[in-house]
Amino acid sequence: MNAASARSFLFVPGDRPERFAKAAGSGADAVVLDLEDAVAPAARPKALEHVLAWLDAGNPAVVRVNGVGTATHDAELAALAGRSVVVMLPKTDSAAQVAAVRARVGQVLALVETAQGVTAADEICAAGVVRLALGTVDLAAELGVDPASPSAFAYSRGRLVMASAAAGLPAPVDGVTVRLDDPSVLDDDLVRARELGLGAKLCVHPRQVAAVNAAFSPSAAEVAWAERIVQAAEASSSGVVVVDGAMVDAPVVTRARRLLSRV
Repeated sequence: MNAASARSFLFVPGDRPERFAKAAGSGADAVVLDLEDAVAPAARPKALEHVLAWLDAGNPAVVRVNGVGTATHDAELAALAGRSVVVMLPKTDSAAQVAAVRARVGQVLALVETAQGVTAADEICAAGVVRLALGTVDLAAELGVDPASPSAFAYSRGRLVMASAAAGLPAPVDGVTVRLDDPSVLDDDLVRARELGLGAKLCVHPRQVAAVNAAFSPSAAEVAWAERIVQAAEASSSGVVVVDGAMVDAPVVTRARRLLSRV
């Protein structure tokens, strides 16, 4: 599992160990074992035991711990220290939070789901995170907007995309689509996410994984276009060529090469 290049992150409640293997076999690029919102507070110590057993058996996973300052945060980090794991830190608000968690577990995927976190995106990136992810449900509650609104989070998504690119990080991970009975809702969300420059998505059900993986993978048409661009550029002695009736210069070639690197 490589959290930096993963397209799909599938959440599994940490207190449901019977679902861990099914999630791992779902096709998701990354399984997120959740100790936070999906687990009742009283069940979190036992959930942590299940998560540690899964990791100790050699299974890769991202683990969403509880946030800084919560009752179980320190115990969860202490238990995860020394293990090969990516920690998803909820409600990441500052570089200081990231630094404190990295000092104990190494790899942090910052889940940005507050207004403060969105405005601090640059400093969070600079703190050495693996990647940013957007938490739309919690952010919607703070902002008083509909978490399913495509326009309410346009700024937040764009802010994370720009901060990630400026820091040389992979494209950020989009938030969840909670509607499960209408695939067209997920499809629409994926189109918007790609248009804005996001590179992956958080999933709440295995049935979402295939569509997410496909959306964040180059299509056959995109690959064919990129191959034509690169071939034309390599065959030309000029800095500018024309492909499919459009001018192609160095930035276009760079984009084509990056697309091919994802195949």
